[in-house]
Amino acid sequence: MGKTYLLVHGAWHCGQAWARVVPLLGRSGHRVLTPTLSGYGEKTHLFGPEVGLGTHTDDIVDLILAEDLTEVILVGHSYAGMVIANVANRVPERIAELVFLDAMVPVHGETAADVMPITKALIDAAAGTREPWRIPPLPEMPGHGLFGVTDPADVAWVRTMLGDQPVRCLTEPVRLDDPAADAVPRTHIHCVGSEPEGFARRPATSGRVWELTSGHDCMITVPAELAALLLRVAG
Repeated sequence: MGKTYLLVHGAWHCGQAWARVVPLLGRSGHRVLTPTLSGYGEKTHLFGPEVGLGTHTDDIVDLILAEDLTEVILVGHSYAGMVIANVANRVPERIAELVFLDAMVPVHGETAADVMPITKALIDAAAGTREPWRIPPLPEMPGHGLFGVTDPADVAWVRTMLGDQPVRCLTEPVRLDDPAADAVPRTHIHCVGSEPEGFARRPATSGRVWELTSGHDCMITVPAELAALLLRVAG
């Protein structure tokens, strides 16, 4: 019987980021949902200073409830590690597995800036602008490309899906106070391509840990390898 995968994109991106992975999971008989969070992509009309981690948590919880999803394999990339942790705290009975894909892994009360301190520098930089509540996408980095994507055609494609990030997403604390959420199995997939300075990953303290040789946006660069790992989660 097919599983339900719910893939949640990271900061600055949109649901289109998963386009290369979806058919690889779907051909194995699984249902795959790739929502765009409020404020990005086709939902840029919802962008504003009030959009935060709570908004994005509501996006995913509302989708799960509206579609009456159960036994969900909930995958969060990068910043979305904060989102899926919050979601599991809200509806743990509907989640079969949490997959942190090169993602932030918080503990109760932490913000994204706590989990990855370099985020604080982005917030401080935005504070000196006319719109201090928004952070533009990170630029290409020498030797690392754009979010780990280096092929020129892929870089151009990634640029089409990027938008600004609301600061509140990075400063709003996660709430992890439901003991039932602690029982949800966890898998961590670490991208082990070279990481830019300041982007060190916090070690996982529970669950399986798998490595994937790729830059950060592995769904763009190595979709087949990523899909193979996600299928292992489904058993």
